[in-house]
Amino acid sequence: MSTDSQTYPFKAEIKQLLDILVHSLYKEREIFLRELISNAADALTRLHFESLTNSEIHDPDAALAIHIEIVEPDETAVDKRSQIVIRDSGIGMTREELVENLGTIAQSGAKAFLTQLKSSNGQIGDIIGQFGVGFYSVFMVADEVQVTSRSYLPEAETVTWISHGDDSFQIVPASKTERGTEVRVFLRPDAAELASKWQLRQIVKKHSDFIGYPIYIEGEQANQQTSLWRKQASDVADDDYRSFYQQLTMDFEPPLATIHLSSDAPVHMRALLFIPARRERGILAARTEPGLKLYSHNVLIQEYCSDLLPKWLAFVDGVVDSEDLPLNVSRETVQNNRIMRQLGKTLRRRVLRELETMAGKEADKFGTFWEQFGRALKEGLALEPEAKEELMPLLRFYSSQSNGRLTSLDEYLSRMAEDQEAIYYVLGDSLDSVSYSPHLDPFKAHGLEVLYWVDPLDAFMTPILTEYKGKKLKNVDDAGLELPTKEDEATAAAETPTLDEADFNRLIGRCVMTLGDRVVAVRPSKMLKDSPVRLVAPEGAANREMDRLRRLLDQQYETPKRILEVNRNHPLIGNLARLVADEPEAEVINLTIEQLYESALVQEGLHPNPVAMLPRIQKLMELAASK
Repeated sequence: MSTDSQTYPFKAEIKQLLDILVHSLYKEREIFLRELISNAADALTRLHFESLTNSEIHDPDAALAIHIEIVEPDETAVDKRSQIVIRDSGIGMTREELVENLGTIAQSGAKAFLTQLKSSNGQIGDIIGQFGVGFYSVFMVADEVQVTSRSYLPEAETVTWISHGDDSFQIVPASKTERGTEVRVFLRPDAAELASKWQLRQIVKKHSDFIGYPIYIEGEQANQQTSLWRKQASDVADDDYRSFYQQLTMDFEPPLATIHLSSDAPVHMRALLFIPARRERGILAARTEPGLKLYSHNVLIQEYCSDLLPKWLAFVDGVVDSEDLPLNVSRETVQNNRIMRQLGKTLRRRVLRELETMAGKEADKFGTFWEQFGRALKEGLALEPEAKEELMPLLRFYSSQSNGRLTSLDEYLSRMAEDQEAIYYVLGDSLDSVSYSPHLDPFKAHGLEVLYWVDPLDAFMTPILTEYKGKKLKNVDDAGLELPTKEDEATAAAETPTLDEADFNRLIGRCVMTLGDRVVAVRPSKMLKDSPVRLVAPEGAANREMDRLRRLLDQQYETPKRILEVNRNHPLIGNLARLVADEPEAEVINLTIEQLYESALVQEGLHPNPVAMLPRIQKLMELAASK
């Protein structure tokens, strides 16, 4: 057993690595403490498993813990550097293990790290530790590191590994008698602020709060140690969930739902997820970006992991912990990681199942959710059409028969008449405007329910939501739409006196002449009851529902051409037709036709500039007042 001091050269790749770290300007240099604590926790875990089968262990009664201390130089000290000391009572290392573990990196880890660094724009924190180089991050803050270790083996010697982050390291004899490892970090002057009890507590709280062993800073425990998500749900009180949610998000309004998930197959995972009560985060929100906190073995490896849930579920807050993940999975490898994909599938299914349960058992709460996050689910349909089978049961709309409450597609189906063959919807800009849509005339007369689609995102859904449980979804402005005519309605229509055919045809011709190529055609309506006119899309019109959205987005918008249908039984149409017959030169005729057409454009949400109608409306009022 050698007791000599020895100097060992670092390999060329490690020299290059150390040079990068020593001169790193990486803004989150605190990452070094996360790596050292993670190493200490690994050493404690290894000792724990060794003790299960081996009774020949040095210092067997030593408590498994991690201690962090600050050493400040006194006024008489020659060395004015502040020190941070991290001690553990883990498995420890022999001289040979120190040389092997801290002097070399297995499987060309340093080379792989350097290669990855070139493609990461110098963001060391995203990939540090991924290739077994986590320990060396200490040289981002230190100009000297001493690692003193006493192995669990009863006859092992105690030695110290010393490096200044240059070309070599030393191994020297030491006198430590307690089992475990002590890392003494001599801080560079520009990192001296890290030698603060408050600062160290904040770092532990952020990165290592749920390490499975107590972490003491200057004798006081700094971590929670038992992570809430690793407990059985039956052992966690509602107040604990609320407290954790507040700590995680700084949102003091209770979440709408809490999902406590534990799974061992097909992937080992513990998760605690929250659906917040509001979409907009408050000014004090702790979560500044979307994404879940991702842990591996209780060590935080990604603060905002946005790859576990689709973008349209980005409102979900929480933490995910998997022991199947390697520490420090980089953002570059997340999407190609099979375990991450499996985690994502499991989480997605669980969130949607929670929403289904809420929708079925707590309708009012789900209504609150929909008002805040309904658009997110609609975005999911637009971004991921293949998800429609999962999302369609969760969709909610107002309708002509929902009495001011949101309704689901399933509830709509339950109210359908036996001979009704389709689910009907009407597009509009608001609930107020759409409730007066002339398209609703025949549906009101037949007692048929119509869904109100008044969100701009609803237009995106129309190519996707074509059918639900065997019933087609149809826009009520479809020119070819036909509704069943009851026998008594047909008799009443035949007995109702209508406008003289010649007068009506003369009016139709005047409309064609006045509106010109702004309309595809002008024709009598078979549907209208209480409205004078309506605009319908010609058969085969592609993506007509998107016209409204193009107007809102002003993407080279041109008023789309529609068919103008005229209600020959409406008093306004009758008076206008007789005026055309008796006074064809009357100024009010063309003004009224223009206004009927543009009013219909407004009702459809297609008018490019409704304010432009005001002079015409004023002129019509002047003519009416002059009678």
